[in-house]
Amino acid sequence: MNYFVTAIGTDCGKTFFSAILCEALQADYWKPVQAGLPRDADTVKNLLSNSVSKIQPETFILNTQASPHAAARLDGVKIELENVKLPETKNDLVIEGAGGSMVPINDKDYVIALAKRFDAEIILVSNLYLGSINHTLLTAYYLTSQKLRVKGIVFNGPANTESETIILKHTGFQCLLHIDQESVINKEVVVKYADQLKNKMR
Repeated sequence: MNYFVTAIGTDCGKTFFSAILCEALQADYWKPVQAGLPRDADTVKNLLSNSVSKIQPETFILNTQASPHAAARLDGVKIELENVKLPETKNDLVIEGAGGSMVPINDKDYVIALAKRFDAEIILVSNLYLGSINHTLLTAYYLTSQKLRVKGIVFNGPANTESETIILKHTGFQCLLHIDQESVINKEVVVKYADQLKNKMR
């Protein structure tokens, strides 16, 4: 099974959750487009405890921490969907997007188009900040309007019952996990959340 981890914006916790999902499923990890350093693949590798998951190499590593379409232009690179090929693996694969769902990777395609290309189930990461209801519902509306398969949603940050309840009501998505505001992110924390996530992924 392929899973595509996306978010309502940048710095929402996609990489942290991707590590949790890889640990829960002992799945491989792949970030097709990496814009800027440090590499998210290195972060995930350092957070995993199991010996089964493999880190698959990026298709594009861009020098500038920016929207992929802009970073690619600065590097003199053109990202085309047909040039992004799934890595060869018999394992489950966790694919991490770049930025939010509608970040452009070129002049015509958004990053979420990769989920459709690889027939991946989408997991949406939503931060709980002032304004996140609007951002989450807009993202969810786009995903459903494009008839993309959504496995569920992950809430990241201090609990906000009112926000979570209204988001789940209007999206119809299932909540897969709630990640607290962790002061330290390490292997032990990843394992803790992976254990919570396992039942929801069956």
